[in-house]
Amino acid sequence: MKISNGTVVGIDYSLHLGDGKVIDASEPAEPLTYLHGEGQIVPGLESALEGLSAGDRKQVTVPPKDGYGEHDARGVQEVDRTAFPPDFQPQPGMELTAEGEDGEPVPFVIREVRGDKILIDLNHPLAGKTLFFDITVRDVREATEEEREHGHAHGPEGHDH
Repeated sequence: MKISNGTVVGIDYSLHLGDGKVIDASEPAEPLTYLHGEGQIVPGLESALEGLSAGDRKQVTVPPKDGYGEHDARGVQEVDRTAFPPDFQPQPGMELTAEGEDGEPVPFVIREVRGDKILIDLNHPLAGKTLFFDITVRDVREATEEEREHGHAHGPEGHDH
């Protein structure tokens, strides 16, 4: 069976940024499983996997526009230290989550601490980066009706969220 919209796909992957240093990878014997066509992985990778079958291996290069997007300078903002709890000790590189206006999670990274001001970056940490994936397709199967209705793959024991 070939990867196409509506198939559940299991892949082993490793990701680097062009220097060969792996920054993310699936766990051994635990492939990443997703429902193809539902936008659960970056668009450039999803389109590159279309038509592959179990056992296929592929190296995929995903430019920023097809990955996590370009870095948007508007996402870098200076906020008052008072926006954080009084006992919080901010450090550059900290990845945190704030609550948006509607209660949604808003992830950000602290870039600099400037006295009473903290420079935060709302961009995804991989925004603006070209992504290099090494992929092995472990399995491909037709999604169940329930998986299609829910818009995601379920584990071997069925519905789990």
